[in-house]
Parts: sequence; structure tokens; C-alpha cells
Amino acid sequence: MSRADVLPAAAVRRAHAPALPRARGLVLSEMRIVFRRPRTYAMLGLLAAIPVLLGIALRWFTSGGGGNGDGNGGLEFVSQVTNNGLFLVFASLAATLPFFLPMTVGVVAGDAIAGEANSGTLRYLLVAPAGRVRLLFVKYTGLVAFCFAATFTVALSALATGAALFPMGDVPLLNGDQISMGEALVRAMLIAVCVAVSLLGLAAIGLFVSTLTAVPVAAMATTVGLVIVSAILASIPQFHALHPWLFGDKWMSFGDLLREPVPTGGVIRNIELQAAYTLVFGAAAWARMSDRDVTC
Repeated sequence: MSRADVLPAAAVRRAHAPALPRARGLVLSEMRIVFRRPRTYAMLGLLAAIPVLLGIALRWFTSGGGGNGDGNGGLEFVSQVTNNGLFLVFASLAATLPFFLPMTVGVVAGDAIAGEANSGTLRYLLVAPAGRVRLLFVKYTGLVAFCFAATFTVALSALATGAALFPMGDVPLLNGDQISMGEALVRAMLIAVCVAVSLLGLAAIGLFVSTLTAVPVAAMATTVGLVIVSAILASIPQFHALHPWLFGDKWMSFGDLLREPVPTGGVIRNIELQAAYTLVFGAAAWARMSDRDVTC
């Protein structure tokens, strides 16, 4: 068999190679792109520093005390930190969820497609065997990984800081019951997962916005701006009819996991809301990418 016969045969075998290994390779490549950037290290470092600063402030500038809270906000967590360091995890997540965590997700999501277009690599990615749908899947997978990495960075930093600065022991729940430290750690992990899931709808919005422009900074600013607009709308009582449909409406529902029995309505509603935003804006991103001109 001649060399001319071998080369086309090899090309045919590559074209019919299993899709899963190719997708796995693309996902691993995307993870390296997302998590090896200095910008990512800087943002994760900022997130890790917030619990440390909060813990120091509570340790040296408050007198402690505090009672059991009965709301879903962050104040009842802060009031308990000096009594039990594990509450620094909950207080830090409550402090970072309204802005800092969404800001970092908005930066990464805004750069997902727009960054490739700006650097000139998007056309090669779209005409490669990966395909446009698979490219969006890979990019969103990277965003999901970053949402979890950012959230657990805050949680682990807060856990270490809380253990170093405050006493640790049995944890009082928000409704007055008390659970063991082991069970409380499990609930803390579930709360971190719940917070990470809360960011998935925003990640899908950012991915869609990123398909609309080749300027990464514009996509980042737009995504973060949407977070600010959503927060403003949520704070205006006259827009109460819109509140249940805002992607951040049930972000603070993770506080329900510190009650006994656990009321699951808010948590389930939050998951449904994030799934709806992911489907809607994922479909919008696919519609945009399906007819995108890759020659320019």
C-alpha cells in the first residue's frame, strides 16, 4: 500500500474516532485554560482573603455574644461566629454571594467565547471536528468547574480561619436546635454546593453574552452589570412581581439548611430557577453560535 493510500485512511479513522475521548480532551484543555491564568489565581486569592479579613475583624473588633437568628440573611451567621468558628463559613458565603462570587464568575464567563474571538482562535475551534455545540458544552463545563472552585475556595478559607481564631464544637441551628460538629461539617459542604449551584444561571447568561461580542471586557462588564441591575430590582418593592424570576431571588435560601427540620422549598426553587436560566440562555448561546460567521 502506498503512502498516498495510507494518509486518507488515517484521516478517515480520525474523523470517525469516538466523540467522548475528543470531548474529554477538550474539557481538560479548557480546565487548563481557565485555571492556569494569572487572573484566575488573583480572583481566587481575593476570594480566599475575604474570610480571613472577616474573621480578623470579628475576632479583634467585636465583643462576641449574639443569639440565634431567625432570618435567611447573613447577620445571624455573623452574630454566631465568635461562639463557633464554623459559622465563619456561612457568614463568608453570605458576604461573598451577593457580589464577589458573581463578579468572578462574570469575568470568567464573559471571556469564555469573546476571549477566543478576540485572540483569533475561535474560527479554528469552530471549524475543528469539535463543533459548535460541543464547544459551548466544553466552555460551560469550565464555567461550572470555576463556580465550584470559587465557592469552595471561600468555604475552605473560612473553615481554616474560623478554626484558628474561634472555638469549634457543637453547632446551634438557627431555630435553636443543636447538632454535632460532624453533622455541621456535612451541612457546610451541602451549603457550599448550594451556593455554587446558585451561580450556574449567571454562568449561562455570561456565556450567552460572550457570544455577542469579540471584546472580552465588554462581555465581562455586561455580565457583572446584570448582577448589579438584578440586585437593584430585588431591592425595589414596586418590582415585587419580577422578584421570583430574578436569577438571584433565592440565593440566600441556603440558610434553610441550618434548620431542623430542613425546609426544602427555597432550595428547590433556587435549583429550578438556575436550571431554567441555564436552559434558556444555553439555547440562546447555541442559536447565536449556530449562525456565527467564523471567517472574520
